[in-house]
Amino acid sequence: MDELDIPQYFICPISLQIMKDPVIAVSGITYDRESIERWLLTAAGEGHSSAVCPVTKQLLPPVGSDLTPNHMLRRLIQAWCVVNAESGIERIPTPKSPVHKSVIFKLIRDVRSGNPLLHLNALKKLDEFAKDIEKNQKHMAEAGVPKAMISLILKRYREGKTFPRLEETLRILHLTWIPTEENKKIVEENFDFIHSLLWVLSCEELENISRIHALKMLKNVTEFAKTSLLESLKLSFFKEMVSILRKNISPQGNKAVLHILIQTSPFERNRMKIVEAGAIFEVMELELNNPDKKTTELIFCLLAKLCTCAEGRQQFLVHAGGIALAAKRLLRISPTTDDGALCIIESIARFSATREVVLEMLRVSAVSKLCMVLQADCAGYLKNKARDILRLHNYTWSHSPCIQVYLLTWYTR
Repeated sequence: MDELDIPQYFICPISLQIMKDPVIAVSGITYDRESIERWLLTAAGEGHSSAVCPVTKQLLPPVGSDLTPNHMLRRLIQAWCVVNAESGIERIPTPKSPVHKSVIFKLIRDVRSGNPLLHLNALKKLDEFAKDIEKNQKHMAEAGVPKAMISLILKRYREGKTFPRLEETLRILHLTWIPTEENKKIVEENFDFIHSLLWVLSCEELENISRIHALKMLKNVTEFAKTSLLESLKLSFFKEMVSILRKNISPQGNKAVLHILIQTSPFERNRMKIVEAGAIFEVMELELNNPDKKTTELIFCLLAKLCTCAEGRQQFLVHAGGIALAAKRLLRISPTTDDGALCIIESIARFSATREVVLEMLRVSAVSKLCMVLQADCAGYLKNKARDILRLHNYTWSHSPCIQVYLLTWYTR
């Protein structure tokens, strides 16, 4: 492509790439739709009431309004791509128009109708629209599709039986969910909806993909649920989450469960229930299987929270590789993991430091790693935390031949 002479008016002024969906702004300049919409969204996110045209500096209206498709230019670009196909240029497909809201409203009515054929066909259509293009998801959210899907799941849950196209229903709900005020009100105190999602997760005949959609939706619910709802979660809820971790259905599912446990762990009673459900052993076993960086960060964030309670520290120490694992991950993954690992080690060193534990920290190189933190190029607060931990048992550790001489001079006995 570098050797081709690309017409200048095919290039988006923002992305400097060939335009796939050229649109004309009110300033008269043509941009690729994705680029100009991202530009407008960035301006809105920074609190500006309006954005300016990157070329003319003229004020532009909000996202999505007054962007006129440049059909003639799109056809010229497509024709040029076809002519230059032998040079490796792929043809740009014609952009799909989003489904009209009137169609969505009719499909919602069909879903709620008592006609089984209309009901199933409507769910099939909604699923196709949701998977088709992103703009459909926004229109469907605005038309009330999430509310209709939640009502359907709740109805089947109360009837105690699964139903055809449950997988599609969960996928539609997940793809069209937007945290609007109306949607937040639906879930923030809805105990039955949480129970219905747990019911979905416990259905043996469902595929793992359905469980992943349910977990992602449960993650959304716990993000916006009121404190009263989160504090009232029962032990059975956390046992189900731990059971899913044990089954290890997918990396996506594991991340969703970890997010849910982290979001519910600020409450002391929940922390105790999470520990009682066996979460510490399962997340440590998951970490020993070398997951991706993000999963490791979530695991250490959760363990740091659970180790703030005595039961959590006890279960952490029961695991043979607990302290060694925290020491091994320190300075090897990310600053977020470092913070979690240091919080865990500090909780153990400060509140559960029997002589055996203190010597084990020395034996598995946890103390050496703390010394390395003092010398590493990392945040100051991490160095301070490591320094405070070393001071806790300086007398014991400084007498060990495993520790560098500088410890004897840095900390008075």
